[in-house]
Amino acid sequence: GPTVGQVARRPRSLALLALALVIAAGFAALGQWQLARAVESGVVIERDTETALPLGTLAQPQGYVTDTSAGHMVTVQGSLVPGDFVVVSDRLNAGRTGAWVVGHLSITDDGSADPAPDALPASVPVALGWTATDDEAAAVATQLDAGDGSPTGVQEIVGRFLPSEQPEPPGEGQDPQRMTRLSTAALVNLWPGDAGDVYNGFIVASTPIAGLTAIDSPPPSEAVQLNWLNIFYAAEWAVFAVFAIVIWYRTVRDTWTREQPGYREDEDEDEDGDEDGDDPLPDGGRDEAVGAPRRGSRADADR
Repeated sequence: GPTVGQVARRPRSLALLALALVIAAGFAALGQWQLARAVESGVVIERDTETALPLGTLAQPQGYVTDTSAGHMVTVQGSLVPGDFVVVSDRLNAGRTGAWVVGHLSITDDGSADPAPDALPASVPVALGWTATDDEAAAVATQLDAGDGSPTGVQEIVGRFLPSEQPEPPGEGQDPQRMTRLSTAALVNLWPGDAGDVYNGFIVASTPIAGLTAIDSPPPSEAVQLNWLNIFYAAEWAVFAVFAIVIWYRTVRDTWTREQPGYREDEDEDEDGDEDGDDPLPDGGRDEAVGAPRRGSRADADR
């Protein structure tokens, strides 16, 4: 009999293939249109992050950093605590790897409601600037801890508020005291005094301290919310396109099966009959294997 490939190359099969491809192309075009609609009808979430607002109006100490507050420019007033300056390594700045010098800001005014008179002031970490090496950052931090070059008194900090990073344990052979993530939880354990309630984020200062380079902190990108219903329809059209090709293949396969030697259309019915226990020999027939009349035949009845 012919092979499947020979059946597939027949004019009738090729015509059916062309029809299946046209149908599949139509389904694919509809899927492409649905994807385009999903993007076009997507909602661009625009928010003004560059107008600095008081920190306390966007977040609360010990509270979650929401999508609204993350990446927003903020203002806050407070004083930098001497002795609490630390170095955070592996910080990219305009494509270069270096380190940040981070300070502990004891807040005097964050724009929220006045705290209780006997409450400790809240705290927030502030990334004060960047250096090219860890050693340079450590030298600046040491000077600031000693009060050399550190701003004194209440300062107004303007910068971008970002959520706290997850702490990362040091790798094998690395200094266990080396910080590569700005984690507020880790900083609270390093600050010797009672920091009060701490914001679960940090501020990247817009203006660096003397001896440091300004940290590159671009605005957050605008989020696009896609129309998932259109995406679901596009997936359906893709399934229909594949199904059109599958139907053509099954048609070719069925044609090839029918042209195989010994194929009978009633083979399946015969097999089903045998499985159901039907006796293939008619009444009065003979079993050729033993040459005896069939049980229940007229010959048995005449005995």
